Amino acid sequence: MCGITGFLSPNMGKVHLSKMTDALAHRGPDAFGLFHKPELHIGLGHRRLSILDLSTKANQPMTSHCNRYAIVFNGEIYNYHEIASELQSALITNSDTEVILEAFCKWGADFVHKLNGMFAISIFDTQTKSLYLFRDRLGIKPLYYYRDETNFLFGSELKSIKASGIQLKINKGIITPYLHLGYIPQNHTIYYDTYKLPAGSYAILRGNHFKVHSFWEPENCIEKDTIWNYNVAKKTLNQELNLAIEKRLISDVPLGTFLSGGIDSSLVSAIAAKQSSTKLNTFSIGFKDAKHNESGYAAKVANHLKTSHHEFLLTKDDALGELEEITDNFDQPFADSSALPTYLVAKMAKKHVSVCLSGDGGDELFMGYGSYSWAKRLSNPLIWSLRKPISNLLSFSPNPIHNRASWLFKGSKQNTKSHVFSQEQYLFSEQEISTILKSSNSVHIDSLNKEPSINRVFTASENQAFFDLNNYLKDDLLVKVDMASMQNSLEVRVPLLDHNVVSLALNISEKFKAHPNGTQKHILKEVLYDYVPKQYFDRPKWGFSIPLQNWLQNELHYLIDKYLNTATLTELDIYNVTKIKMLVKRFENGETILYNKIWSLIMLNRYLLQN
Repeated sequence: MCGITGFLSPNMGKVHLSKMTDALAHRGPDAFGLFHKPELHIGLGHRRLSILDLSTKANQPMTSHCNRYAIVFNGEIYNYHEIASELQSALITNSDTEVILEAFCKWGADFVHKLNGMFAISIFDTQTKSLYLFRDRLGIKPLYYYRDETNFLFGSELKSIKASGIQLKINKGIITPYLHLGYIPQNHTIYYDTYKLPAGSYAILRGNHFKVHSFWEPENCIEKDTIWNYNVAKKTLNQELNLAIEKRLISDVPLGTFLSGGIDSSLVSAIAAKQSSTKLNTFSIGFKDAKHNESGYAAKVANHLKTSHHEFLLTKDDALGELEEITDNFDQPFADSSALPTYLVAKMAKKHVSVCLSGDGGDELFMGYGSYSWAKRLSNPLIWSLRKPISNLLSFSPNPIHNRASWLFKGSKQNTKSHVFSQEQYLFSEQEISTILKSSNSVHIDSLNKEPSINRVFTASENQAFFDLNNYLKDDLLVKVDMASMQNSLEVRVPLLDHNVVSLALNISEKFKAHPNGTQKHILKEVLYDYVPKQYFDRPKWGFSIPLQNWLQNELHYLIDKYLNTATLTELDIYNVTKIKMLVKRFENGETILYNKIWSLIMLNRYLLQN
């Protein structure tokens, strides 16, 4: 796991490249390397976190055996031994980097179809002066790029592009989808001319010609018929999970798993513990003053699995002391407050290991969120036709839960998927955004809600889950995990997002996921219960989060005072100031379900003022 950066530009030199690479030092503290050919206007930079083949021979940038190509690579390729055997050539290292490069030499850009792993790759062809960029199927590893008339720059994080001295201009048009979702969606960033390379794609820059090619899309994995035999589905899922986790246990450094005590992390930990040749390290954290602290459940699971368990109970002060530094690390507005516990557990784990496995992806693939039930309800024509009176009735209820539910009935039919997500996250609806911003548009929101082109008709719940897979998972959860872990120089692997597991999950019957008896993630739980007794999980799903609502009313209220005051709102010149002040007053007067809307505004304003 590493940080990569570079440019193809007549205006950039080695000094720029060094600064861009230094900006990623936290991603790779073990080695530093540059490839610079001023006559070709190319620069590639690399910061290495050594995981496989710890020798200096495996350092990057690396040149091919024929000396024609140079590579910088971030990620892990889990089947690189199998690919190496296909190459039938003598290899100098035991690293996946060399295998990737020689595979490109042999098969060209099509080699990417052979890769099983998470990756962001850049390869430069010194003969044709072509720059290639590749990003893994699910977008686990990030890759940003900037392009104007004469400059092309890329990096694992936006901060490496900024370090070049290029002046990036904020795109205020992206504020609408940010407030709606809590993150910046699809392939956009907060800046003009700066984008994320789409997941499952590669790009070629040759001269002034730049083209992005898709090599994998989840839509293409959808079969006409689902797997309707439960026993076949469960057996196949168990097999694929074991294969995915086995591949991700390959490491030349100490390894462990995140263990929250929930379904996904417990399943990953259980299979990893069974397969590991040494005692598995597991890590969990909790807040001493949290309403729901799941660390005790994690400890019980760890004891059953006989892992070497590390539990960190944090005080409020432990977390608050790091909050602003963590939020600043994200390079652009990001409202997911669970970045804080993710950062903290990564920080603690790094004291013991350099690699951790996580359970990300289980909820999206196996219908673990309540939003899928809401999508099903709203798809009922009768309920939809009565949405306005239902909403009005719920809004007058003294019960905050009913008030929140009223929000779900106020969206537009064409944008139901993003609306359901937004309201489940306690964020702003399109209607609200149009009142709090001086100007807003729904262009990006509309594009989020396009119906997928697939081989079978999805139910409303399947559509909502597919929306989350393509958006929430990729642009929020995976961004959070990458940024929070790599800030601590910790590699995180996500076996549930092995593309073979994803393809299988997308074709398992919905009734095996959202069981008719109301059980969410039913088939995934049944696989888990073959490893850990069911009684360990007979409790409500809480998840791990910070008590943000309480903190904003108390210790963090200074952020409201600082970033949502009249002078600041007026200075930013994007808001209807009166509407924002009314929102703050409602929150302070006890309408605490507004806390995430308040938080998303604070994160946005904090960023805009600093940039």
